Amino acid sequence: MRRHYATIKDIARALNISVSTVSRALRDTYDVNAETRQMVLDKAAELNYRPNFNATGLVKNSSHNVAVLLPAITNYYFSTVFTGIQEVAYRHGYNLILHVTNDDAERELNIIRSLSFSSLDGMLVSVSSQADACDHFQEIIDDGVPVVFFDRVAEHVGTSKVMQDDYNGAFEATEHLIAKGYRRIAHLAGPQGLTFTANRLQGYLDALRKHKLPVQESWIIHSGFGQESGYQDFQQLWELPEKPDAIFAVNDRKAVGAMLAMKEMKIIPGKEVGVIGFTNDPVSAIISPSLSTIAEPAYEIGRVSCQLLLNHIRKKNFVAEEVVLPGKLIERESTQRNR
Repeated sequence: MRRHYATIKDIARALNISVSTVSRALRDTYDVNAETRQMVLDKAAELNYRPNFNATGLVKNSSHNVAVLLPAITNYYFSTVFTGIQEVAYRHGYNLILHVTNDDAERELNIIRSLSFSSLDGMLVSVSSQADACDHFQEIIDDGVPVVFFDRVAEHVGTSKVMQDDYNGAFEATEHLIAKGYRRIAHLAGPQGLTFTANRLQGYLDALRKHKLPVQESWIIHSGFGQESGYQDFQQLWELPEKPDAIFAVNDRKAVGAMLAMKEMKIIPGKEVGVIGFTNDPVSAIISPSLSTIAEPAYEIGRVSCQLLLNHIRKKNFVAEEVVLPGKLIERESTQRNR
């Protein structure tokens, strides 16, 4: 048997107020006082009221659907970001349509071309690591569809962006290695062309320069974000005539890959070569030795980016914002020389 849901008229009748007052209270408009709004919300919950988004969408040209583009969903960071997005979207009655690009620029473009924007209110996007050109996103915005970038952002596209503080996080990670006595510090960087890759690289370089330590181009390796990339990067470093004594990796997965390569070579992470990552993936606390890292506010990034998108949807002339959230240094065994 189909479940019965109350309507706005049912709520108005039960409270002996007008339908328009109930409607405005549910939409939280400025001309309804807090007491009346709470009374309406309580009665709506009691009567099992559910908004009819199909009907309101026809009136407001709104679908209550939001597309989310992620490079991946199986790793800790993006799954946590998505959880933050879900928390805000569902609380405000929005459905999420997830698309995963697998870090493939062509796939990203194909997804964009196949989307039905008439059935979307907006998009949340973390760009592919290969997506140097992001003109397709600017075209979407120019056509009136709100877009908010998070984590991996398109730097030259004019819209809201939510990021962790990549520069200061990288600076702090590198300075932590220096404070622990390491002096020849390499950087396993992300793919070139991404804003956060450049920001983390700059933080690393500035920390070295502040402490008058050498910057060696051969100690800076750009590659993918996965564990295998970190493994291969470390092998490449260890073929050099002058070897580093510490590594700052662009993320924890690359750091773990480097540590696995060290173990195969009988090199002790921490004691012989310091390692610090960036993310605070759960594996960083489990691997032995445990991995020092910069913890990213992944859940908060998802939550804030979704709220910004809803602001853009509700107010078409909403001024774009750039939100930068701080990370936190977590010291573990991989940066301790005297364990």
